[in-house]
Amino acid sequence: MRRSFFACRGFVPLVMVLGILLSSIDLSAQTFAPLKLTDVFEIEYATDPQISPDGNSVVYVRNHFDIMTDRRRTDLWVVGPGLSNQPFLPDLQIENPSSPRWSPDGKRLAFVTTDLNGNAQVFCYWVDSGKIGRLTKLTQSPRALSWSPDGKQIAFFMHVPMEEKPFAKLPGKPEGAKWADPPKVISTTVYRADGEGYLPAGFTHLFVISSEGGTPRKLTEGDFDHGGRIAWTPDGRSVVIAANREEDWIDHPQNSDLFRVTVATGEIEKITTRYGPDSNPVFSPDGKTIAYTGFDDKLRSYENSGIYVITEGAGPRLLTSSLDRSANPPVYDPSTGNWLFTYSDNGNSKLASVDSSGRITVLAKDLGSNGNERPYDEAGMVSVSGNGTVAYTVTTPEHPGDVAIRLPGGDTKRLTDLNADLLAARKLGKVTEIRYKSSFDGREIQGWYITPPDFDPSKKYPLMLEIHGGPFADYGDRFTAELQLYAAAGYVVLYTNPRGSTSYGAEFANLIHHNYPGNDYDDLMSAVDAMTAKGFVDEKRLYVTGGSGGGVLTAWIVGKTDKFRAAVVAKPVINWYSFVLTSDATNFFYKYWFGGFPWEKQDQYMKYSPISLVGNVKTPTMLLTGESDFRTPIGETEQYYAALKLRKVDTAMVRIPGASHGIASRPSRLISKVSYILAWFDRYK
Repeated sequence: MRRSFFACRGFVPLVMVLGILLSSIDLSAQTFAPLKLTDVFEIEYATDPQISPDGNSVVYVRNHFDIMTDRRRTDLWVVGPGLSNQPFLPDLQIENPSSPRWSPDGKRLAFVTTDLNGNAQVFCYWVDSGKIGRLTKLTQSPRALSWSPDGKQIAFFMHVPMEEKPFAKLPGKPEGAKWADPPKVISTTVYRADGEGYLPAGFTHLFVISSEGGTPRKLTEGDFDHGGRIAWTPDGRSVVIAANREEDWIDHPQNSDLFRVTVATGEIEKITTRYGPDSNPVFSPDGKTIAYTGFDDKLRSYENSGIYVITEGAGPRLLTSSLDRSANPPVYDPSTGNWLFTYSDNGNSKLASVDSSGRITVLAKDLGSNGNERPYDEAGMVSVSGNGTVAYTVTTPEHPGDVAIRLPGGDTKRLTDLNADLLAARKLGKVTEIRYKSSFDGREIQGWYITPPDFDPSKKYPLMLEIHGGPFADYGDRFTAELQLYAAAGYVVLYTNPRGSTSYGAEFANLIHHNYPGNDYDDLMSAVDAMTAKGFVDEKRLYVTGGSGGGVLTAWIVGKTDKFRAAVVAKPVINWYSFVLTSDATNFFYKYWFGGFPWEKQDQYMKYSPISLVGNVKTPTMLLTGESDFRTPIGETEQYYAALKLRKVDTAMVRIPGASHGIASRPSRLISKVSYILAWFDRYK
């Protein structure tokens, strides 16, 4: 989660300088307050910016939160050079639109929204007339909309349910009888997904529909899922998509190839053949080159994803071989003939271009669509116009995701300031970078810390170490409402990228390959030592927390040291044996993270399980997990809670009803998470 404007009804361009002019604020009379818990309902952020073909306007998804329903809501807004930030559909009652996509001529915009029955449908907006129309009558949700080059068709993916034969024949109940619900029979290896629940039988297939509406036509067949980006050939006769269409696809969860599908007949041709995840194709305008992302799968815990190209008469070639970072899906820049992409480097998300020789040029930094949560890499999507103007989202520690553009000459401009009204009355904690040496091997580790809004370096403050999940992810110099709330409560908040984190190269990430948790523990303890050496941290008031992979490391830490006054272990893995057999990606974790089944490598699984260290724990430790978490199921939390209780360690188990792994997806749950963590730590001040 990833994001000419012609004169028409509802749109009167305003003559103004590039970017949005903010209302002046009388700072002398302004009262500043720290960020408050209820402010999470006020935070807005931009995603999925889509620039018009002529480069004059950017339609984007504006995300906000409804305090009455406790849900994220979306609207489509438009901004651009000479155009004020305004609703794209000002007079229409459209519920949670998403996925805006311009037609090739820029005269129409397709998007997805729900109809009166609550089903997701493809709608279209005609710019010249201001008219809107529904193109589909679907019972399943469409995704990955893609216009044909002539604007006459739209392709998309959609789940196709599959009827299963009854497992057993049951007698019919008498009319009016109230029997129990019938049993659910599960026969697939992957049968549930975090945030989605138990998966319905069926597969995702490719469809096309006329851009004037009608009945969608299914182009793919078989018991296979198809996905990624949909790339039309310039002549409009075919599309290229990604899929794993091998019979044993379930045993190879990362493998996929590119396939060319003929639109008229549905004939399908395999383009790539290597073992690895080839996906997200895009064509050059002449159709002679196709770029895509992928890597050679060596069954390691982590691999950098690179940008490959296939040209006529030549096999695949890696363009980003000089970049020891993971590249996100490319887009073609018609003004230069280069490929644009984003990547994270040392905790900062960047926009770059790569030419046909593999030369990489950084074009912009600070990309991100960050909103309420933690400072992860959320670079999201970029789009480019015919004249080379690039639209993207930008974030810094001072503001959530906003819309920005890069002009062909190289200038970058931030076009929105969605939280100016809120943040003008708030004083955020200052974010400072820290670099230090690991006590294990002297490697340099990067991190950041936030000081309380009214920080006084002559005083002593409690320190909270907050550990990221993944573990193959990175924190960075990005906005984070959650960590700012901890700082507002008076904590110095420390967050780092220990070994295993991304954005420092494949070798650094794979230092924890089949060795997790490992010496990332030393990296984290060295970070705490580096902070206490600064003089403003109270060494007797140290606290630690983290979620997911950060929960694993928090449980590992309290099993290795007693230096923390209290800990909160959020949505953890406690026992790798049980986790691998109950997670929603059981076919992935055993193969890549351990290299074998649990019953074949029991000693290895237990060696890295925090439950193996529970006999050492003395630190008061609270656990916090969503009851509907299918990534790190709550059974992991229950195991650790029971063990701590049996050992008479001060503990509590906080269960979040209905929450999946992404606890903070609803604002009230983020408020609960922050409040309970602070309340637990306050007990031990």
